[in-house]
Amino acid sequence: MNKAILIGNLANDPESRTTQSGIAQCTFRLAVQRRFANAQGVREADFLTIVCWRQTAELCARYLSKGRKVAVEGSIQTRSYDAQDGTKRYVTEIIADNVEFLGSRDDGARSGGYDAPAAPAAAAPRPQTAPANGGFTEVDDDELPF
Repeated sequence: MNKAILIGNLANDPESRTTQSGIAQCTFRLAVQRRFANAQGVREADFLTIVCWRQTAELCARYLSKGRKVAVEGSIQTRSYDAQDGTKRYVTEIIADNVEFLGSRDDGARSGGYDAPAAPAAAAPRPQTAPANGGFTEVDDDELPF
């Protein structure tokens, strides 16, 4: 099984392109904090390359910007190529199946990107209190069909 689930902040603005066959692609680096601090007490981050395709790529290129928090679900893929100096280079990337935008655009390092329309004040949800019985309806055992 090859499954990666990551939450982090964009380390750069997304770069988009279109293949010769017209398929949209978007690439960005995701800074993901490690679970534990190092010997100096600092939580380091790993910078992972995320690759999105088709509609996901179009949405990421349009609405994401540096600093924005996202959740990425995908698979890890490695590839290699021969560099101009003749050495073989290896690349590890996360191929995104799903990208969920977290927080608001103002959580990012700069403004720009998607600006969701504000909900009207009258439509704002009101906090509800849970019923004393936890939302369950009491039923007599004799009324059950089984």
